[in-house]
Amino acid sequence: MSNQSGIINKTAYKLWRVPAILLSYLFHPVFVPVYFMLFLLYVHPIHFLGYTSRERLLILLQAVSMFSFFPLVTVGLLKALGFISSIQLREQKDRIIPLVASGIWYFWIWYVWKNMPGHAVVAIQYALGIWLSSIAALMLNTRFKISLHTLALGVTLCLLVQMALRETLYYGSWLSITLLITGLVSSARLYLDAHRPREIYWGLFIGALSVFIAGYFV
Repeated sequence: MSNQSGIINKTAYKLWRVPAILLSYLFHPVFVPVYFMLFLLYVHPIHFLGYTSRERLLILLQAVSMFSFFPLVTVGLLKALGFISSIQLREQKDRIIPLVASGIWYFWIWYVWKNMPGHAVVAIQYALGIWLSSIAALMLNTRFKISLHTLALGVTLCLLVQMALRETLYYGSWLSITLLITGLVSSARLYLDAHRPREIYWGLFIGALSVFIAGYFV
């Protein structure tokens, strides 16, 4: 009986592990900002109102380049050159150079958008929040391995809450979806034993704090 129970538990673990891994990749911190920019550019009815299709595509390509492409290339090169042990950055020491490099890309996109006339303020705040959160993650990395997944989701969720409070639009559906994704990804990271609970909570807190500070300066 105990053997059967053990087999069932192992099977269940493997079954749940697959969606947990898929969620971790799908909502990886290098992809979350791109999803949010897609939302602002093509779903939200206000912030990029009046932009042509070409202008929207250009902004999207900038976001993909700085938030996703260059950070991924950086990690790939570091792994190929032997500076990190895994592209998944499991060890704290593996995160140092990628966080420094990503901070450069994030600063650059914020600086470019900040100096673009008429650019959506919310996108500028988001880029600054992402940059500040990466700096905070680098500093906290000396003490513990903060969850970068929940860091990105914390920035996004908190900004959506701020937008809902500032604007007259109905944000119920968008907030519900974001909350659900945040909960599922947080649970997935815990289920995969990638983080301890406090590393998940710190990621959410620092992400929210970063975008709040960014809103003050923007």
